[in-house]
Amino acid sequence: MMIALQFPCTIFKTQKWMDDYSASDMRYGDLTEAQLKSQYRLDYISDQVDPWTLTRRSSMDRPQSMFCCNLRGQGKKITRQQCAAMLFDEFRWLSHKFSLHGPYSHLIEKMITHMQNSSGTPFRDISLDRALKDHIIKDDSQENSTRLLLQKAFEDNIDWENNIYPSIENAKLYEAISGGKLPKFDRFQDNFNGMGITVHDTWATHITIKSLHIDNGHFRAMVHYKVQDHFGLDGDDIMSEKFRQFHLFRIWFVLQRYNQFGFRPFMTNMESTIEITGTHK
Repeated sequence: MMIALQFPCTIFKTQKWMDDYSASDMRYGDLTEAQLKSQYRLDYISDQVDPWTLTRRSSMDRPQSMFCCNLRGQGKKITRQQCAAMLFDEFRWLSHKFSLHGPYSHLIEKMITHMQNSSGTPFRDISLDRALKDHIIKDDSQENSTRLLLQKAFEDNIDWENNIYPSIENAKLYEAISGGKLPKFDRFQDNFNGMGITVHDTWATHITIKSLHIDNGHFRAMVHYKVQDHFGLDGDDIMSEKFRQFHLFRIWFVLQRYNQFGFRPFMTNMESTIEITGTHK
């Protein structure tokens, strides 16, 4: 008789590690003003303040500012702490165009504030878990959905006579996921709902089957997705025209990487358990 696969069983892990603090987008406070200007062409950062001279911007410096503020005190010297606080306020304000509507639109402000105040501790929020579950359940693409590909792998490989999943067929579950697209927030709607700016791509994913019940030609599997992203930017991000055209990313990069600020990026953690059911074909 075939040996049954034992559960819980982790069937998939990305090559990139969980909790990889050595990743390039997790660096902080490692660049000088000269490097930021020469290597990354970050001379002009903000419509509000000049972080290099620690002065408020004047209206003459910003011909098309969308960020309204009181211009009294323009050109005035400020402390490094005041400068950072103003940059974070502008960072939050500029994020609104990426989180116009939906149940996740509040997350980016929360995560920016977490970067400002929490010294790099990991971030969890029930809304992120809900967004992940929503993404997995609503992905109905036969070619890409890991949920649907797993369903087919179960249906095709379960030993229906003995009501077990044979351990010898474990690799078929890995292959099913590898053939699909892991949940990421790079869809069109993610440009506006807050998930594209907070997570977008993901760094590491682990998928574990927590339990599998087989009976009378039916199966029910509880499958746990654990996903991690980095709320941080690396050099490739800021050199890409897609990112550097927006002041938001220029401010983010300087707050994170400038050796006079060095605000720490952090791990964004999300997880969800979904039910997959199917029948003997």
